[in-house]
Amino acid sequence: MQTQSTTLTHPKLAVIGGGIGGATAALHIAELGLEVTLIEKGTGLVSGPPICHLHAGGNLYREIDTDQCIELLKQSIDTVRLYPSTINRRPTVITVPYTDGGSPEELYERLITIQKCYSQLVEQDPANKVLGEPNDYYRFYSREELEQLAVKTQPNQPKCVDEWMIPFAKHTDLDALKFPVVAVEEHGWSVFRIAASATLALEQIPNCNLLLNTEVVGVEETQNGWKIEYSNQYGANQIIDVDYLINACGYETGSIDDLAKKPRERLVEFKAAYVTKWDQCNELWPEVIFHGPRGTPNGMAQLTPYPGGIFQLHGMTKDITLFDDGLVASAADSSQPILPLRLKKKIRAGWDEEVVVERSRRAISHMARFIPSYGQAHEFGQPLFGAQQIPGSDDSLRAADVTFEGAHYARIEVVKGSSALEAAIKVVSTWSLFDYQQRSIEELHPVIMSLSDHEVELKASELAEQRGYPNQLACYYGQ
Repeated sequence: MQTQSTTLTHPKLAVIGGGIGGATAALHIAELGLEVTLIEKGTGLVSGPPICHLHAGGNLYREIDTDQCIELLKQSIDTVRLYPSTINRRPTVITVPYTDGGSPEELYERLITIQKCYSQLVEQDPANKVLGEPNDYYRFYSREELEQLAVKTQPNQPKCVDEWMIPFAKHTDLDALKFPVVAVEEHGWSVFRIAASATLALEQIPNCNLLLNTEVVGVEETQNGWKIEYSNQYGANQIIDVDYLINACGYETGSIDDLAKKPRERLVEFKAAYVTKWDQCNELWPEVIFHGPRGTPNGMAQLTPYPGGIFQLHGMTKDITLFDDGLVASAADSSQPILPLRLKKKIRAGWDEEVVVERSRRAISHMARFIPSYGQAHEFGQPLFGAQQIPGSDDSLRAADVTFEGAHYARIEVVKGSSALEAAIKVVSTWSLFDYQQRSIEELHPVIMSLSDHEVELKASELAEQRGYPNQLACYYGQ
């Protein structure tokens, strides 16, 4: 239940959890001039489940309805405007193989609707034109068109969708696909540049108290707010009093719900993506989706490109990205779904090298069914992995943001990272903490807007290396 509270003169807020939801909420609140404490038990911000692209239209998810797709489009546009240094501008190619059972025509009506919505958003505010020209939001390709592109040489820097399609046309087994295929402007999104942007901005804002290596051990609701007890990096316990508490703990949101005595039904799903290197690659690829029935041996295969022949792979099978018992639900006595011990161990202690190699090679083989020469690729470091929460009981939910309990407690429950800013704005609006007066995203966030692309990339490379990943994952890719 959403309850609007009485406006306080100088409200104090706490955000527990420094993932994409919590970091974005703290950033937004701090940029508005409000006093906020961000508590994160890890060593840095935004280090949770793998983020690799915006869902600017949700076209990767055929199972969700068009309303969710439009919501994801709007949220993605706002996200690009808030985090301008985090986007890898290249298209995404969506295909339907014969092994899938679906039809390419199923995308037609949805794409027309999303394109129309994007065009309207740009008409309302030209600053929303962050995905290119609305008329160019998508393009279908016949087999004949791809065969013509396959004999061309890609320029060093592709400037149009046709040029991005050249390596796909050249290396993909077109006999395996139904036609047409579609290229859409769903761009890449760098998790390391998100982390860098949020960290650099929050460190500059004096009204944000950033507490890393700090774990919440207790919360107590008071008449007008909350007492929060936490253990700092030196093992000492401290207590702070705040007027409002935002639970943004990602897949561990239920653990704070339990402490706060605010029960909530939810799901948690563990997923992983695999970092691989294709040494023979000397072209710039788009992202590529080969659709397939989730959880089966023919599950969706996803190829996400980075500089230097580095590719992140998803394979929606239980022996690649998905895991047996990897989707778990909360129980009557706790709001926190419990993952199997072997998966919790991966989150806390990392992966055994043998498992990394085995699953990475399965991912490579899964992709090579459609791009035969990708079989030459090899594993290139630890997976990107984590668990994501899904509020409620519908595991197909993709557009979610925030829920409220009483006047002083909110949960940010994003399934996709692009929902984070909308969640933060809803928190501020519901609690009447700030009068937006129709000010733009850029006007409301002067600190993060002041960051240069160069300093964000430098910080992102530093974070990638600290976390044990190749710095190519932090670098700009595309136009």
